[in-house]
Amino acid sequence: MTLPRLLFRDANAANPLAAFPFPTPVLWLEVGFGGGEHARAQASAHPEAALIACEVFENGICSMLADLVPLGGEATAALPANLRLWTDDARILLRQLPNASLDRLFLMFPDPWPKARHAKRRFVHPGQLPLLARVLKPGAAWRVASDHPVYQTWVREVMGAQTLFDAPEPVGERPPDWPATRYEAKALREGRSPLYWTFTRRG
Repeated sequence: MTLPRLLFRDANAANPLAAFPFPTPVLWLEVGFGGGEHARAQASAHPEAALIACEVFENGICSMLADLVPLGGEATAALPANLRLWTDDARILLRQLPNASLDRLFLMFPDPWPKARHAKRRFVHPGQLPLLARVLKPGAAWRVASDHPVYQTWVREVMGAQTLFDAPEPVGERPPDWPATRYEAKALREGRSPLYWTFTRRG
């Protein structure tokens, strides 16, 4: 009963801000929210920003919902007014969003798809960049984090060969306004070193 109250639907895509019950010009999108820690923290810290959080895996969606509402409150508990969930492939939504509609994009610790033959499945991909550039406003930030060496190398190669985004070198310490995730904590416990990128859509 909670998910239908939070669901961002296909019909909302043409005018995404109308899916939120308060006026705001600011729209953010997170691709692959995992357990939802980052999305919930961003929604709480930035009530002025409308956030669409995308996830296709049921375990992640259930984790997000369980942390949002107490047991028994699925139909009545208060929900964040600035958070909506998209439970299909994020690329489907991105193709439907209007031009220059996003102020910020998040990609936190995506599946690395480490085998070479799987490279086409990675979200950071040369063929994907024009779509992302279309939906991001000039000057909008795209945040990417990864702890996987193969993915880190891939991001450097892809973003170093494109002209749509400013792509400075990543930092090795999570910036203070980037909420932590359980996945990041696990990576650090296991001795992996995350990198954090902020790409900016060129005007």
